[in-house]
Amino acid sequence: MNAPVFGGLQVVRLGLIQASMGAIVVVTTSTLNRIMVVELALPALLPGFLVGLHYLVQMVRPRMGFGADEGKRCTPWMMGGMIVLALGGFLASVATAWMGQELNQGIALSVLAFVLIGLGVSACGTSLLVLMSKRVPEHQRAQCATAVWMMMILGFALTAITVGKLLNPYTPERLMQISACLSVCVVVITAFSLYKLEGHALPEDASFKPQDSGVDQNIQSLQANSLKPKQRFQEALESVWSDPQARAFTVFVFLSMLAYSSQDLILEPFAGALFGLAPGETTQLSGLHHGAVLCGMLAVALASSKLVASRLGSTQSWMVGGCLVSALAMLGLCLAGAFGPPWPLKANVFLLGVANGSFSIAAIATMMRLATQGGEHRAGTRMGLWGAAQAIAFGLGGLLGTAASDLAHFFMASQGLAYSSVFGFETVMFVMSAACAIWVGRYDKGSAQKVEVRHDEPIHAMKKELSHEY
Repeated sequence: MNAPVFGGLQVVRLGLIQASMGAIVVVTTSTLNRIMVVELALPALLPGFLVGLHYLVQMVRPRMGFGADEGKRCTPWMMGGMIVLALGGFLASVATAWMGQELNQGIALSVLAFVLIGLGVSACGTSLLVLMSKRVPEHQRAQCATAVWMMMILGFALTAITVGKLLNPYTPERLMQISACLSVCVVVITAFSLYKLEGHALPEDASFKPQDSGVDQNIQSLQANSLKPKQRFQEALESVWSDPQARAFTVFVFLSMLAYSSQDLILEPFAGALFGLAPGETTQLSGLHHGAVLCGMLAVALASSKLVASRLGSTQSWMVGGCLVSALAMLGLCLAGAFGPPWPLKANVFLLGVANGSFSIAAIATMMRLATQGGEHRAGTRMGLWGAAQAIAFGLGGLLGTAASDLAHFFMASQGLAYSSVFGFETVMFVMSAACAIWVGRYDKGSAQKVEVRHDEPIHAMKKELSHEY
């Protein structure tokens, strides 16, 4: 790898970009959601459709990653993606304010805005992960991923608190002013964070090594690289998909994120309906879950450090174990639905959060490792494929979770059994995710055995020749 590795300062700069993305997304998916439903008295289906649309648009992530691969640099895609995201966030606020006067025109503009938000997140988020996978050493990937994601969550919290205070009292004009200022701020922060961060792109296969006999070999390498026919996007995607490990990891990402997101919208209604918790108490329960997710992330970051990695397990074991413990916690929620208030609900939710955080950050570290496995020339396409699987899973998760809950309530007289059936379905998905994670790890072992065999082949050949001579 020609480019220097990233240290703590560079990772913090990437974290600022991730936090900036989170700042725009949290306003569009939560604040505008509330304004549409409460202040404008519109059906909750409208913001739900818009949020689902921005996930659907993220199916273009593989194409965005392919573009970064072809250009050999991630910076233009990150900067361009943030500009598109900021524009989409501002237009979403304008559209929401416009809905109060011209509903149809406001909805039409909001559709355009959320398409831009999906495109911006796809371009910036995919390229950010690709850059991390290329520049962060393998033994530091879990720690760096944890740091970047914690900064994103911090961006969520700070933006939500600040915007909430500035929006009081709410007026459409104030909403547009705050959104415009936020959009400008995130673009400026991203520009400063990216300044001289990545450096200039070096041609692939052009490694100018001191031991080369002369410049002729380097010139020939450059000429050979320039004469290579460029792959089309479809060919590149088919090439990535033909890799069985990449395909297995895609299935893992989809199943695990589908199970992770399916419980988001039904956990609080479940706690309120069966355990009698007030709205404030269910919000605290949700906060407990998010705090536990952070604990799980920190645990994996500690486990993957050089000092304690041998004692606390590998990233692979945390990925498998996190899914299995998540399944166990979901099974606990099934029992909570059957037995009711005597069940220790808070402890159960805390366990679920720790398990969710551990497998998710381990999956991100594995994603960064697999993206550059076999070379960096298709890292963006690989990362885009997995990002698209995650986006589709998140989009379907909320829809399937609530739909399954409604169907279960329709066919079952008992609320507890209805919720238990949904949690049981998520338990099965987490078990399947653990099986997929094991499947992914087996390819690593197979590759290691093949490398070992190849290293032994010259020795066996030499022994065979000596036996013939004597």
